[in-house]
Formats: sequence, structure tokens, C-alpha cells
Amino acid sequence: MRLVGGAEERAGLSDVREPIFNAPWPVTALVAAILGGYAVQSVVPQDPIFAAYGFSPARLAAGDALPLVTALFLHGSWAHAIMNAAGALAFGAPVARLAGRGAGGGGAFFLFYLACGVFSSWTFALIHPGGQMVLIGASGAISGLMGAVSRLIAGQGRPGPYLNRTVLGMGAAWVFANLLIAGLGYAPGMGDGPVAWEAHLTGYACGLVLIGPFARWRLGT
Repeated sequence: MRLVGGAEERAGLSDVREPIFNAPWPVTALVAAILGGYAVQSVVPQDPIFAAYGFSPARLAAGDALPLVTALFLHGSWAHAIMNAAGALAFGAPVARLAGRGAGGGGAFFLFYLACGVFSSWTFALIHPGGQMVLIGASGAISGLMGAVSRLIAGQGRPGPYLNRTVLGMGAAWVFANLLIAGLGYAPGMGDGPVAWEAHLTGYACGLVLIGPFARWRLGT
């Protein structure tokens, strides 16, 4: 996230590298929402949109929880939107396959996605109580998909153990990358704006944990 201003078949892991035209429809819809949303956003004044729909700890403290969701669909630049769309495509497909087909599976996928995104922003607010900084972007939710996929890879389509080489390796790499971002104060290639790296890490942790009960729900085991 950016800071403004400052069944085995259903869970097939080959989807990690699927082209977009073979991706499950919820993932395609998510990619379209991210890119289409920014296409609309880019032709209207940005500041009023960020003020109305961006998330901040101060707004949450005042009782305004809607931006926990709306901020996930705002982005700061085309690079920001494209990076998150690519992440949704890469890491969303295995989770969508696990969720199942049809409207029920699609709804379950989006529920998982939103849960990771909302949790990432909420914990950011706990870390920065009352802060005025405004968060936008889907990367907290995308990080949740990434955490979930690390366990699906480890379990060959079902959630694997936490103490698995793939899970530990992906987690360590994500922690390192975000601590690097924290040290630099920005994400290389994404401009010089600050990045809410804390939301990335907490979103990842949410996906890592939540994929277990999510799989039991969707697979009925």
C-alpha cells in the first residue's frame, strides 16, 4: 500500500503462471477492477477522491470504517496499479481455484481478499493510532494472497505446514523486501512516495493464517 502525500483440481497451483485469459473469472474481475478503477481515477481530480475514500488511522478512530474497503481500490499511479494487478493475477488464481467455481466460489474468493486487505489496514492503524497519513492501494490484500499461496505450494494444493522450506523462504524474502523498503523510505521503481510496509507484512500474515480455515470451509474437510 502507498501513503498519499508523503479441491486438488480446484486448487491447482499451475495457475500461479497462468496467462490472464485462463485465470479464474474472479481473478480476471479483480484485475479489471484494479486497472479499470485507476483508469477512471486518473482522469478526475485525485485529492478529493483520496480525502473521501482513502484510509487513515484518524478516520477509523473517528468511526469511519468504510475506507478500510474503498482504499483497496485506489492507486497512486499506473505503476502502482499495474504492479498490484500483476500480483493479483500471479497469486490470486490458486486461491480462486481453492474457493471453487460459480458465484459462491467467487464470493468466497473476494471475501478472503477483502479480509486480508481490511486486516492489513486495521493493524496499520493499531501501529499508528490516530495517524493522519492516508493509505491507498491493494497491496495489503495482494500480500495476503501471496502468504496463502506459499502454503498452497507447500501442501501441493492444500495448506501445507508453516515450518516448510517454501513457506519459510517466501516469508523471509517478503520480510526482507519490506524492511528494505522501510529503510529506504520508498519502493524502488514506484516513485519517491512513502510505502506502508507494515500493511504488507500484516496482510501477508493474515493470508498465511487464514488460508487454513478457508480451505476447510471451501473443501468441506
